[in-house]
Amino acid sequence: MPERGKKYKQAAALVERGRPYEPAEAMDLLKQTSYVSFDASAEAHVRLGVDPRHAEQMVRGTVVLPHGIGKPVRVLAFAQGEKAQEALRAGADEVGGDDVAKRIEAGWLEFDIAVATPDMMGVVGRLGRILGRRGLMPNPKSGTITFDLERAIKELKSGRVEFKVDKAGIIHTPFGKASFESQQLSENLAALIDAINRARPSAAKGQYFKSLSVSASMGPGIRVDVPAVLAAAVA
Repeated sequence: MPERGKKYKQAAALVERGRPYEPAEAMDLLKQTSYVSFDASAEAHVRLGVDPRHAEQMVRGTVVLPHGIGKPVRVLAFAQGEKAQEALRAGADEVGGDDVAKRIEAGWLEFDIAVATPDMMGVVGRLGRILGRRGLMPNPKSGTITFDLERAIKELKSGRVEFKVDKAGIIHTPFGKASFESQQLSENLAALIDAINRARPSAAKGQYFKSLSVSASMGPGIRVDVPAVLAAAVA
């Protein structure tokens, strides 16, 4: 393990290791332990009792956070005709088809997420090697391949995030910024955990939520009491 810096050690000293904090207290602590010079992301790390090596235990989904994630999202829409106009009205930053595909093939990647109508996947498909390894490929499971571009784009612009369990059975995802009010962070985290709970696969047996920790970018982890977060989600 690399030696931790002085600022990290000072922040970590504020956290009682092994203690599951109540959500409000954890959010206050997350803000206190953010020591970087930029507006750090608030990150959630959720360990689940699933084995993602089995397709029937895969956990993935999307959630619209009530207070967004604290940064503008640049949306590219692959669409034509009336659907292209719909995408523009919904706030897409770039809209096109073969013309945009050629720009991407030439190296242009000035967007955060791409959406596409199903009839445009012939164009999008040839970009798989470029977009796929960057996590930018439209996917029906994440709602980014759809004819309902207006809803998809507005959700993405307002703070929709995608979550997916990794090979170790952990979900890592941002849920706001350290500059948010503690109440806003608590509500965003409750929405995220509720969505993950709803995405529980029927094949998952035993304890579903193994642990939950939050942190500011590069900051120490803070354990959070999962039942308390779930209770807040349904309150």
